Amino acid sequence: MSPQSPPPALLHDLLDHAAARRPDDPAFTVAERTLGYAELARASRHAAQWLRSAGLDRGDRFLLDARLNPLLPVLVFAAARIGAVFSLIHEQVRGVQLEHILDDSEPALFFSDAPQSLDIAARKGVRTVGSPDVSALLDSRHGVEPEPVTAPLAVDPVCMIYTSGTTSLPKAVVSTHQQMVFAAQAVQQVLRYGDDDVVYSPLPLSFDYGLYQVFLSALGGSHLHLATPGDAGPALLTRLAGCGATVLPAVPSLAEGLAALLRRRPGRAPQTLRMLTNTGAAMPQQTLTDLRAALPRLRVHLMFGLTECKRATIMPADGDLARPGSSGRALPGTEVFVIDEEGRRCPPGETGEIVVRGPHVMSGYWRRPEATAQRFFRVDGLFPQLRTGDYGWLDDEGYLYFTGRRDDLYKANGFRVSAGEVEAAARRTAGVESAAVLPPAEDRPATLFVTGAVRPEDVLLALREEIEDFKIPPRCVVLEALPLTGNGKVDRDGLAAALRTEGHAHAG
Repeated sequence: MSPQSPPPALLHDLLDHAAARRPDDPAFTVAERTLGYAELARASRHAAQWLRSAGLDRGDRFLLDARLNPLLPVLVFAAARIGAVFSLIHEQVRGVQLEHILDDSEPALFFSDAPQSLDIAARKGVRTVGSPDVSALLDSRHGVEPEPVTAPLAVDPVCMIYTSGTTSLPKAVVSTHQQMVFAAQAVQQVLRYGDDDVVYSPLPLSFDYGLYQVFLSALGGSHLHLATPGDAGPALLTRLAGCGATVLPAVPSLAEGLAALLRRRPGRAPQTLRMLTNTGAAMPQQTLTDLRAALPRLRVHLMFGLTECKRATIMPADGDLARPGSSGRALPGTEVFVIDEEGRRCPPGETGEIVVRGPHVMSGYWRRPEATAQRFFRVDGLFPQLRTGDYGWLDDEGYLYFTGRRDDLYKANGFRVSAGEVEAAARRTAGVESAAVLPPAEDRPATLFVTGAVRPEDVLLALREEIEDFKIPPRCVVLEALPLTGNGKVDRDGLAAALRTEGHAHAG
């Protein structure tokens, strides 16, 4: 960006500034297809013109099936250019959930290559398109430059991200251009992706953590390799080495898998890897210890966030070594604090509900005024503030220590218990590789699930050295692997199913 260029205000400005700085550098690679920054910017302008000709206008919703496709980054930036609101849905969303999202978002256009999904959308009267309809846009670099479209305002909505609900159908978090640009810039201010970085991301673009890799890479002028969660399996070491990856955005299951591969194949360690980030769930300390031993130049940034504000806190590089258990300080230009049950700010060291303030706090939930009023609120004239539903405490220097989510807290024998605390204690037990707690329900007590070469009774006994007896679940189940969602998080519905089919487990 030249000194005369205005700072990015709109989401596609991130791309255009990268194209102006580094036009010939690779922007992203998907399935062996690579586009440079100038190519990507030009293709997105042609796609914007195509979307406009297809009838999309400012404020219209544009639904995209997020299965990996080189067209996705192009179409995301194209939608931003014309003021349309894009929404990427996970490829595993189908049936009733897809019908709900279609009814809820009322899209003007639905992009997908899945015949079943296209059929559902068509039955609902939604116009559909697939890759054959728009693939020529990737080769538009020799065409006539399209006329510029009228730019949206920075306060206009640009993105809707549907969050999975544990007790209800998904609801969409609405984000404006300025909210997403601020969030990306604030995260970049700490992580500092560079023009010599190669970012390997096997995270789905429907997951905001995966989506923002596109924007962070543009800010840094980095080369983004988009992959699928399936590419993070046994071939992960080969893929990291093959692209010369320097940055790996991870969730705990991915990091644990990488650590296990490195223990089995220490000579295959991808020594180019300089940074690992984590969010979505607490990262086991032993996993980090193993990764650092195998990758001496690796620096780790632990983070805490949620879709409603993208990111709340980021730990400085390797800050977890000095402050174990912390997920860092508030993003630059934002504030994080905790409140008690009366809404009063808690002093350092006191646990309460985590609240986030700043320009990154999203606009609210699409067509959910009551839910929006509960989570996005004004106190003492300060706005916006987000009640996260998560609990934790701050130390004297403002570092956040996460203790549990609202749905992770449950009562046991009259005492409040944090599933996250129990899981962390279980992971400290010898032989346990990963752990998850299924909170109690009417038909079952709280249940601890673990993986590793352990016996359930030994895990429960060892927990008595880690946490109070009343916090120890009455039951432990050993699984070969924890069930995961498409975003790499533990799937609690899958845990409940595993509990019903104990033929796959040994319980104690």
